[in-house]
Amino acid sequence: MTTAPRAILTDIEGTTSSIGFVHEILFPYAKSALPDFVRKGRRDSTVAPLLDEVREAIGESDADTERVIEALLEWIDEDRKSTPLKALQGLVWERGYRAGDFTGHVYADAVRNLRRWHETGRPIYVYSSGSAQAQELLFRHSDAGDLRPLFAGYFDTRIGPKREQRSYAAIAKHIGLPAGDILFLSDVAAELDAAAAASMRTIQLVRDDNIERGRHQTVHDFDEIIF
Repeated sequence: MTTAPRAILTDIEGTTSSIGFVHEILFPYAKSALPDFVRKGRRDSTVAPLLDEVREAIGESDADTERVIEALLEWIDEDRKSTPLKALQGLVWERGYRAGDFTGHVYADAVRNLRRWHETGRPIYVYSSGSAQAQELLFRHSDAGDLRPLFAGYFDTRIGPKREQRSYAAIAKHIGLPAGDILFLSDVAAELDAAAAASMRTIQLVRDDNIERGRHQTVHDFDEIIF
């Protein structure tokens, strides 16, 4: 890459952090803890609106708490990118992080380069299907310490699905830069396709040789990204 982007937008799972951490640690923890969390917090001002969103999504406005829990567990098994599910998972993970049950995995090469880019004054943003709260938690309680000062903002599916062009156009508008001045990093070709369609610059992280490669520039880790 010959010219440096003015801002960087990065995915998490498979990009800054291990897919294994998400699927082997975070998801099982949420699946185990979510039922009790929902039962105890169903009247909480933060939790109750999310449960109503689940009822709306399944078309059962009068669904009881146990039916909502059943739907949430089904969505976890399907790895569905549901906004209320991701928000509830984030609340459950917050409890786990604070209790010291686990720390957020971030690749050492990602930490090195995120710090380097931050030191140059280049703003870094995160875009993940996990809730913005869950993103912040992972970086706050990371293996490398609190990395939140490195980031200028977080985006989740409330701004739009990750495989749709309009989501990246909305992010560019929010950041306040032309899309062509923003570099998006992800391991998923379909996400990069959507970002490129919105005129963002793209690089695909190929940490796993089995990953489906797209038409984008590829690197194996952050150390290979040179402006």
